[in-house]
Amino acid sequence: MHACLQYIRRVRPTLALAAVVLLAGCGGDDTADHQNKPRPPAPINVTAAIDGDRVRVSPVTFGSGPVVFIISNQSGAAQTVTFETDELGGDSGGITRSTREIASRSTAQLKVDPPEGTYTLSASASDIRAAEIEVGARRESAQNELLQP
Repeated sequence: MHACLQYIRRVRPTLALAAVVLLAGCGGDDTADHQNKPRPPAPINVTAAIDGDRVRVSPVTFGSGPVVFIISNQSGAAQTVTFETDELGGDSGGITRSTREIASRSTAQLKVDPPEGTYTLSASASDIRAAEIEVGARRESAQNELLQP
């Protein structure tokens, strides 16, 4: 009898833990809150270079979705680069994103997710002409692409 009581005392906490785990799995139907949504488009890299005359961008036209601008400052002076809506009162209220100051002969990145529209990428020096960028319709989801972050 004594051995039987010791066995029950050892097994009881395990059974209680199993019951708690099983009950935690029971709950309301939250599928509406946890639907699988498609991934956003894969980010693309767009290069930009600032020289003494203007900001050059390649490509100047691409689809809407995450973009990483890789900017090289070849102007000879420190510059801050700004990406902004070129339209008055743009559809989404406008976007303005800027880099930190980029030293001469240095690079920086600027990450944006612009909707469809027309934008400018400008340097802080007023005598350097800004680049015009056209963002088209949303790019395809990266849902079925392998090795995406």
